[in-house]
Amino acid sequence: MRKLGQLSAIGLAALTALTGCGLSGGGTSAASKAADPNQRIVVDNFRAPVANWALESDAAYILSLSGCLETLTKYDSAQGKVVPFLATEWKQASPLEWDFTIREGVKFQDGTDFTAESVAAALTSVLKAKVPARAFNPSIVSKVEATDARTVRVTTPAESPLVPYRLASVNTGVLAPAAYQGATVDPFGHCTGPFTPVSEKAKQSLTLDRNSDYWGGDVQLAGAEVRFITNGATRATQVQTGEADISLSIPASALSSLENAPDVSVLKADSPRTATLYMNNGRAPFNNVGFRKALRSALDLEALAASVYEGAALPAAGPFAPSEPWAGTASAPQQNVEEAKKLLQSAGYTADRPLEIIAIVERAEFADVATVIQDNLKAIGVPVSIQAKEYASAEPDVLAGNYDMILSQRNRLIDIADPIGFLTADYTCKGTYNLSHFCNQEYDDVIAQAARTSSTEDRYKLYAKAGKILDAEAVNLWLVNEQATDALRSSVMNYVQDPLSRYVLTAQTAKSGS
Repeated sequence: MRKLGQLSAIGLAALTALTGCGLSGGGTSAASKAADPNQRIVVDNFRAPVANWALESDAAYILSLSGCLETLTKYDSAQGKVVPFLATEWKQASPLEWDFTIREGVKFQDGTDFTAESVAAALTSVLKAKVPARAFNPSIVSKVEATDARTVRVTTPAESPLVPYRLASVNTGVLAPAAYQGATVDPFGHCTGPFTPVSEKAKQSLTLDRNSDYWGGDVQLAGAEVRFITNGATRATQVQTGEADISLSIPASALSSLENAPDVSVLKADSPRTATLYMNNGRAPFNNVGFRKALRSALDLEALAASVYEGAALPAAGPFAPSEPWAGTASAPQQNVEEAKKLLQSAGYTADRPLEIIAIVERAEFADVATVIQDNLKAIGVPVSIQAKEYASAEPDVLAGNYDMILSQRNRLIDIADPIGFLTADYTCKGTYNLSHFCNQEYDDVIAQAARTSSTEDRYKLYAKAGKILDAEAVNLWLVNEQATDALRSSVMNYVQDPLSRYVLTAQTAKSGS
């Protein structure tokens, strides 16, 4: 395999601080048996693609974990930094310009050459999307162009020290020019990765074959099938029975049975993911901060973590995990029923209707979490009903503000491997993923300052300040800090867990013969 180039001095200086995040993936599977290059593999993933494979959407994550879509840079969770991928190096040409040198010898799966022009065209397509990607959009990037045969220049409207992080977002994956010729994006045969998609069953599965001409070396599997299994219990069962070789995002309720199952390994890693009860701050009674604080005081997070999560998660102390270098100092809120009742009275709350919690079915444990919350809130006189929904069906109403509460979880580093993406998209007044419908000018000013701050230490202090504002306003109820948990059969070889769920099938992934 060709050796990846080294990170530029500028990039290294700006981006090394995340090493302390503790996001290294779970251990690789043991390679005690011989790999069989004729083997195929089945992966159970927890979500299905949407939006006709549009790269600005979450469909990009499916293409990335399937070993199809690749980006110019790559966030290495084990090292805690951005490393070269389809670009070999980069440098800041001016305060508003970043130049990326593309890798030589790469071909798209349709046989066409990987060029600076094709990269610029692909990234420009993402910028022009009707609903741009959270990590890469016109408010952040003003232009992408090829300045010569091997150089792609990214221009920003304001100084942005985190451009290399943004180019590691799966939404900036590069497809061949032919992929953009139709009414919708067509990734089939147009990626650069070790696997090429050959067929799909809508909302059910994606089938891929080996890319024999992969630039990164020999591909160890003949192919794979990625299944879209939204039910966590089903994912756990299928890896236990052998129907799946790898199952992602295993629910806590299934851990004990899998950890005792023969021929199954469970991998765990620290994850920047917090189970959260999102509240609609733009709608009564949640538009009253006193009411939101009352709900927070009503919850027993320690009991929730011990019961539903069986000790596999810790009570959350706010929007960040305590281990994160930008978390600041905070402790998990303690249940105080009397204080909650006083806050409710001060807020003028009257129980004129049951408040609804949407529990997304992709997370099997959320049905039980919702029941615990329902009981906690009943104790202070707040009636709650529970509705189970797939996230895709709930999201339009949630984004539009037509909901009360939704149980979900968000990986803080998934859009861009730095909190700026999460803090901007989820909580600024114009945030494109502001499920909470929260708007606070002081908060927005802090985030704007952080976005243009080059010093990592100073930027992290601003993130901590932003987190304190969110906590003081009780914007959401942050419940528990979760782990990333995957399960795999003993026949799987060279699998490295990615806590950010972006890289699953790689050229090195292998399977022993039966």
